[in-house]
Amino acid sequence: MLYQVYESQRALLSPFAEFASATSKLYSHPLSPFAHVPSAQRISAGLDLMHRLSKDYEKPQFNITNVKVDGVDVAVQEQVAIEKPFCRLLRFKRFTDDLPMLTRMKDQPIVLVVAPLSGHHSTLLRETVRELLRDHKVFITDWTDARMVPQAAGPFHLDDYVAYVQEFIRHIGPEVNVISVCQPTVPVLAAISLLASKGEFTPRTMTMMGGPIDARKSPTSVNNLATNKPHSWFENNVIYRVPTNYPGAGREVYPGFLQHTGFVAMNPDRHLSSHYDYFLDLVRGDDSSAEFHRDFYDEYNAVLDMPAEYYLDTIKVVFQDFSLVNGTWSVNGQLVRPQDITTSSLLTIEGELDDISGAGQTRAAHDLCTGIPKARQFHCDVVGAGHYGIFSGRRWRENVYPTVRDFIASHQPAAANGAADATVVKPAVKKAKPVPAPAPAAKKAVRRRN
Repeated sequence: MLYQVYESQRALLSPFAEFASATSKLYSHPLSPFAHVPSAQRISAGLDLMHRLSKDYEKPQFNITNVKVDGVDVAVQEQVAIEKPFCRLLRFKRFTDDLPMLTRMKDQPIVLVVAPLSGHHSTLLRETVRELLRDHKVFITDWTDARMVPQAAGPFHLDDYVAYVQEFIRHIGPEVNVISVCQPTVPVLAAISLLASKGEFTPRTMTMMGGPIDARKSPTSVNNLATNKPHSWFENNVIYRVPTNYPGAGREVYPGFLQHTGFVAMNPDRHLSSHYDYFLDLVRGDDSSAEFHRDFYDEYNAVLDMPAEYYLDTIKVVFQDFSLVNGTWSVNGQLVRPQDITTSSLLTIEGELDDISGAGQTRAAHDLCTGIPKARQFHCDVVGAGHYGIFSGRRWRENVYPTVRDFIASHQPAAANGAADATVVKPAVKKAKPVPAPAPAAKKAVRRRN
């Protein structure tokens, strides 16, 4: 019933949002007589803010049409490599008339970015993809909003997520390098473990960023919610059926609007301050700051519904039973054994200020992947970075991406030193070092010096 109430409210607010937008323009357009009345700028700014607070946010587009590769402008075309009911595997195909550059791009590593299915669309990783395209051939998982998937497509469980990842890896081939961001670190590690257990090829490298491999370590508010409530509470309180005005009518989902409410509730003061700053930027005529705000919230406010089966499986397997680290997780009857991975190289990345995946949660992958030689295991702490800072923004561009790029490059067949250490890292990132990690006391001392 709550979903239907939300949809009714959204329908009622839609005309008001459009009216606020039109009136805002009336008080800001230089040719409008209303733009010259007292406080016109403030009236326009207030109406614009009302519009943004009440409008409906649709799924954004990647809009990556070109990138610079060593100073050469290269065209990019978004292609669908595989289309499944709950996900599309997208490829960002690069084109250029520069023959030497074309030859060079053909030899660059292939990367599969596994985006989160945890509320936001995969376009949240737009900046991740854009940077990777400078030095890699890039694929990404584009998860489908569950409310748009007809019930005839059947349910979607966590096991299905694992199967999708395996299918995508097989499709790309043994030269693939996998990057998983946040939530996918768990099913991606499971998918690769199962491939290894079956004797199939595994990716050349695995880069895991800010994910809950072991959610018992440094638990955050997200972890505490999952552990403090029984599984039945989630079934009874956050699962609803899709209304009749969507293709997935009747499907049980964890609605996007509930997830968005949870996101905002984690840092309400920050969001209130951000919206007030946006209002002031409009009044001052600071267009660049206002545009930055719009770009961020166009992405942040666009959320998708998650299949109920997948969400409930994740709560139980990852946050309540800790099945992966306890060695009790079976996918379609086969036990997940990360220790069977032997030929891949592993890099884990954590943000020092991550309030979603706490310190040590991602690093725990090294304790599980005992079959990978220590010389091919690395970890990197990103000083001063929160959860989103490890895959977007200045720290990603200037510090994290060079670490990821050099790690992948050093473990390609053409690399001169094979399993070389990840190369020089900017000062704002603790250098990617071989695992095992230093003693806890020493690690704290390092952080204090930073």
